[in-house]
Amino acid sequence: AADPAKAPAMQAYMKSEMPYLGVQAVPLRQAVKPVLAARRLDSFEEWRDTLLELWRDARYREERYAAIELAGHPAYRSFQTMDALPLYEEMIVSGAWWDLVDSLASHQIGGLLRSYPAKMKPALRAWASCADVWKRRAAILAQLGFKRDTDLDFLFACIRPSLRRPEFFLRKAIGWALREHAKTDARAVIEYVQRHEARLSPLTRREALRHVCGAGTPAPPSLQTTSRLGGC
Repeated sequence: AADPAKAPAMQAYMKSEMPYLGVQAVPLRQAVKPVLAARRLDSFEEWRDTLLELWRDARYREERYAAIELAGHPAYRSFQTMDALPLYEEMIVSGAWWDLVDSLASHQIGGLLRSYPAKMKPALRAWASCADVWKRRAAILAQLGFKRDTDLDFLFACIRPSLRRPEFFLRKAIGWALREHAKTDARAVIEYVQRHEARLSPLTRREALRHVCGAGTPAPPSLQTTSRLGGC
């Protein structure tokens, strides 16, 4: 499925040291799907070891994308237990870029959080305040698809340690997580941004309030300028 003509532009866009084969997302899934269907891994250990081998030995970035497809394949839903957390932690730390981390955070880590909240919440609280930027980002983004099931107190707890951090990918993650929740509860997000306005970067405020004007809840006067800057 490789397209060498596309590979340099894909690598440049992603600022990746690892080269590309030139396989975009849809063709990649089409190429991987029959392979995963034809070769069933019978145990958690075999699935884990296959994932790690594919991830660690990858020479092209698409091989890591394929590993993420394997991680989320429906045939291995029963393997999504706390035993998988160290595997995902390694992938997040060594992946160390948004195209790899965000998918793992919102699907694999988020799935574990739904299934094992009592165990995952302490783990993600630790991630949210650790030295690794990408584990922090994963903790912030873990509830992206939760909508009305979002635990707001927990989301805010994961955001809190990074409020004053300068890293772009943390500021963007905070804004993204708040923006997604604003689709469900705009007022809660507006109140949070207002309460922490002095601690949030302009980027974070802009992202958080991007869709607020269309949510039926007007931004408070102190944030209306920021809201307009967010494209409302």
